[in-house]
Amino acid sequence: MGPIDYVVVEFPGNRMTGEGFPLLVDLVDRGVIRILDLLFVRKDKDGSVVGMEIADFDGDGALDLAVFEGVSSGLLGEDDIEEAGRALEPGNSAGILVYENVWAAPFATALRRGGAQMVASGRIPVPAVLAALEEADAG
Repeated sequence: MGPIDYVVVEFPGNRMTGEGFPLLVDLVDRGVIRILDLLFVRKDKDGSVVGMEIADFDGDGALDLAVFEGVSSGLLGEDDIEEAGRALEPGNSAGILVYENVWAAPFATALRRGGAQMVASGRIPVPAVLAALEEADAG
């Protein structure tokens, strides 16, 4: 198996356009990632967090995420939903995506066969990378 990551994407004002979903489907179709969990939540004005059904975001009569309906590995629990809810502003919604980096599985397997082991991992936030690149260009 490849590394497992998650993202929580907030949609201000519960406005989900569905514009990114074809790109997500493309990543799955090309074998770059495998979606393990996809869940949507909404944080109401009173601070309560509720699950949301997969929906027709662009209003064309077809479910934009029907391909992901029922995707659930069981990795996400109620505590994860509550944690995601704490990160949201009231009146907003979010998608919680848990995915396997399928592209990395053969690489990781080869390293393990050679006796290597992962000793650190992390992610550099995009704004930090952009700031560093701008600073390098200015210097």
